Amino acid sequence: MKNDITFKELKKSGYTNKTISQEIQANLIAKIKAKEPVFEGLWGYEDSVVPQLKKAILAGHHINLLGLRGQAKTRIARSMVNLLDEYMPIVKGSEINDSPFQPISKYARDLIVELGDETPISWVHRSNRFFEKLATPDVNVADLIGDIDPIKAATLKLPYSDERVLHYGMIPRANRSIFVLNELPDLQARIQVSLFNILQEGDIQIRGFQLRMPLDIQFVFTANPEDYTNRGSIVTPLKDRIGSQIFTHYPKTIALAKQITEQEAQVSAEDKEQIQIPDLAKNLLEEVAFAARDSEYVDAKSGVSARLTISAMENLVAASKLRLIESEAQKTTVRLLDFMSIIPSITGKIELVYEGEQEGADYVAKILIDKAVMVQFESIFPRISKLEKEGIKTPYTDLIKWFNKNQLELNYTDTDEEFYKKLNSITPLTTVVEKNATELNEEDKNFCKELVLWALTISKKLDKSENSATYTFDSADVRQLFRN
Repeated sequence: MKNDITFKELKKSGYTNKTISQEIQANLIAKIKAKEPVFEGLWGYEDSVVPQLKKAILAGHHINLLGLRGQAKTRIARSMVNLLDEYMPIVKGSEINDSPFQPISKYARDLIVELGDETPISWVHRSNRFFEKLATPDVNVADLIGDIDPIKAATLKLPYSDERVLHYGMIPRANRSIFVLNELPDLQARIQVSLFNILQEGDIQIRGFQLRMPLDIQFVFTANPEDYTNRGSIVTPLKDRIGSQIFTHYPKTIALAKQITEQEAQVSAEDKEQIQIPDLAKNLLEEVAFAARDSEYVDAKSGVSARLTISAMENLVAASKLRLIESEAQKTTVRLLDFMSIIPSITGKIELVYEGEQEGADYVAKILIDKAVMVQFESIFPRISKLEKEGIKTPYTDLIKWFNKNQLELNYTDTDEEFYKKLNSITPLTTVVEKNATELNEEDKNFCKELVLWALTISKKLDKSENSATYTFDSADVRQLFRN
């Protein structure tokens, strides 16, 4: 924290007064020239969103980030704080971060007239120069712009015509700062109108005051395209005053999606040490989100948030951790069976169309997992033929025959040793995996064994039954045999 100084000392220090736009531009240019990352942690936006952000900043524009939920819009806005100077000088005691070089409030102007070069100057850290407001229908002009404070007027014995009776709203208090207004379409149209002057002329009007207050603010708005039809809209004159509208998007590859999940999922160091997550399991998790975005049961206009896979990863780890506790083992590995624990993460993160509502959220979640399994399976193994000619052997004939005489029961609570001992006892299954997944490590090969069984049940070559703790794989014939 920097110590207070006087206005005279500030001038002697060589400090140059800048607008917030000039400040952000200067720091952006410095980072680009130094080859430093500008917006960290925005995976998949390097060649799309980030270049547009840089251009908008260099143009001195206010920005509207338009995209579906879970596309890091708020993260982008918050990351702009790193483009501010570490400290900013203000007239000490100012409610609206008055610059001593260009004071705009009556308090600051009067203090500088009275004290001159001895005016006390304090410093504001960049972390305190970020203001964020969620636009909800109950937000009013007083919240954002300000209002007359009758208590202040009575206490100071001032008439309502005196500027000192004003109570400043969030926007004036964000002077010389970044102000983020999330979900802009949710703001009532009459409230949006109150932003016109601020965006275009940089001033505000409160309760009819003939008050010019040239605020210096970097605005960042966020909006969801769905909001334009379902909950509200951005009024045209306001859209016209926002310099740059930038579209965000979901990760375009599994690799990028994995990086986002890895970065955002809350998994402790202890859990990472005790719980192994095969790379194929991570891929499968991301495939579930990709399947959801393409599903006919899911409302595409609503989107499928990246938070789905983040929450799902945390549930996968939790399922494995519960197994460690119940089995008293020291370590375990995430299994395909554990993916049933991510269903609550799916059902809470997707909006279903009418057909999906008819099927039910849990059913749709299982369909999405099955689709992801088949995508993952077919990227490694030969496709499973729907119809097989009699006498023609397929890569899975021996394995299917094994299940015509045997039954496999896999328990969630089995230790790794018990679980994989059962899988490894099926020789035809090991043969299929060793033949087609030769380049994979041991963890992924073990995961592949479950993947093959699951794919065969999805393709109706094997039967699968489940209860709260067990999955049983067999064929119709062998199930009847066991029943008898």
